[in-house]
Amino acid sequence: MKTDTQLQQDVMAELAWEPSVNAAQIGVEVKDGVVTLAGHVGSFVEKWEAERAAQRVSGLKGLAVEMDVTLPGSSKRNDVDIARSARSVLEWTSSSPQHEITVMVEAGWITLTGEVDWEYQRQAAARAIRGLMGVTGVSNQIALKPNVSMMPVKSDIEAALKRRIHSDARHIVVGVQGTAVTLTGTVRSWSDLDSARNSAWSTPGVRSVADNLTVVY
Repeated sequence: MKTDTQLQQDVMAELAWEPSVNAAQIGVEVKDGVVTLAGHVGSFVEKWEAERAAQRVSGLKGLAVEMDVTLPGSSKRNDVDIARSARSVLEWTSSSPQHEITVMVEAGWITLTGEVDWEYQRQAAARAIRGLMGVTGVSNQIALKPNVSMMPVKSDIEAALKRRIHSDARHIVVGVQGTAVTLTGTVRSWSDLDSARNSAWSTPGVRSVADNLTVVY
C-alpha cells in the first residue's frame, strides 16, 4: 500500500504527464489516501482532465476537487454566446438527441436538462459542450426516459461485469429494485470502478445507479 507521500508524488507526476494540464498551477495534498487538488486552471476541460488524471493513479481512496476555473481575457464570453454555441454543438452531435435537451447558462456554467433514452446519450451531451470556450462548469441534469419493459437487468449486468472487470467480478454485488440499480462490494482499481458503473448504465431500462463500491488495493 502506498504512503501518502508516495501517492502525492505519483499524482503530481501523472498531472505533469498529462499534456492538457498545466501541472504547475495545481497543488496536490494527500491525507489517509484522499487526494485534494487545489489551484487555478484556465478552462473547465483542463479541470476535468486533471480530475481524470488523478483518478488514474493506483492507491487513491478518494478525491476532493478545490480547483477554480479562471478564464483568461480572450476566453471570456457572455452567457448568450455560450448557450448558442452549446446548442449548435449538440445539433452536430449524432449520439445526442438535441431536440430533447435544454441548455441553460449562468456565469459560464452550463446546466443541461431534458430526457434521453440512454445513459451514453447523457454522457455524449456533456462531453460535447465541456470544451467550449468560456465554460466554467457543467451540470448534467438530463434524465433517462422510463422503460416500461424492464429486462432481467441483474443477470445482464453481472454478465457484463464478468466480461469487463479486470479483477474478480464476484466481489461486486448487484441489487435491482424497479429501474434502480445498486452496486456494492470492492474493486481493485478506478478503471474497474468506471467499468462497473458503465456496465450498469448500459443495461436497457436502468434509470439510476447507486455506486457503493470501494476501491481496495
